[in-house]
Amino acid sequence: MTDSRTTANLDEGDLLTPHNAQERHLWLPRALPAPALVYQVSAGRRHPLRPPQPVGDVYRRYIPWLERTLSFRVADSDADLPHFHRWMNDPHVAEFWEEQGDLARHRAYLERLAGDPHSIPLIACLDDVPFGYFEVYWASEDRIAPFCEPDDFERGWHVLIGEAGCRGQAFVSAWLPSIAHYLFLDDSRTGRLVIEPRADNQRMRRNLTRSGYDLLGEFDFPHKRAVLGVLPRERFFERQLWAPQGVFS
Repeated sequence: MTDSRTTANLDEGDLLTPHNAQERHLWLPRALPAPALVYQVSAGRRHPLRPPQPVGDVYRRYIPWLERTLSFRVADSDADLPHFHRWMNDPHVAEFWEEQGDLARHRAYLERLAGDPHSIPLIACLDDVPFGYFEVYWASEDRIAPFCEPDDFERGWHVLIGEAGCRGQAFVSAWLPSIAHYLFLDDSRTGRLVIEPRADNQRMRRNLTRSGYDLLGEFDFPHKRAVLGVLPRERFFERQLWAPQGVFS
């Protein structure tokens, strides 16, 4: 019989295991079937028609070593603007994102993404308190496409951790595998994740390697030199990479 529970009524004893790791309904509060495969062209790139952006929570997971529940929810340009604005102007974040500015700039940033079916802006929370921001995207429509030859369903992500108290080993080992888990569950056709952090971000390079990513080489964007990281779906589930692997920084 199919387990009909959802993340809304999982208790603290219901943890991510090899037996339930690919049970979408346990981790995705609003899991929907994959849409029909219909193609379109955007900016000269042919790709599948993407589903509308979701709303609300898209992933929830209890983290035993933090004794807190981690969740990702779609950003709201009104409710999330104050902390998003503060995070973007934090020197620690601005060093890598380079998106400092006023409230109007950051509202426009979130509103632009809200209307873009190729990416989703997510707020990361612990016990529903915001601590960070992710952008997830379809790689074939992203600037990374010329450097990784993605198939139709590969995904990528960007991250900033805005709250200083949520940085460090215990937190990285929670959110880094969780964003991968969410993206692999969101569409079962996603066979690989790609990421392009700044090449000189040594901490991120170490953490990606410890999380199962291969670093395949460096390349140049107009605004930065990047390193290409890739994580195959098969490796993530076979090696149970949702659990901490090694020491994070």
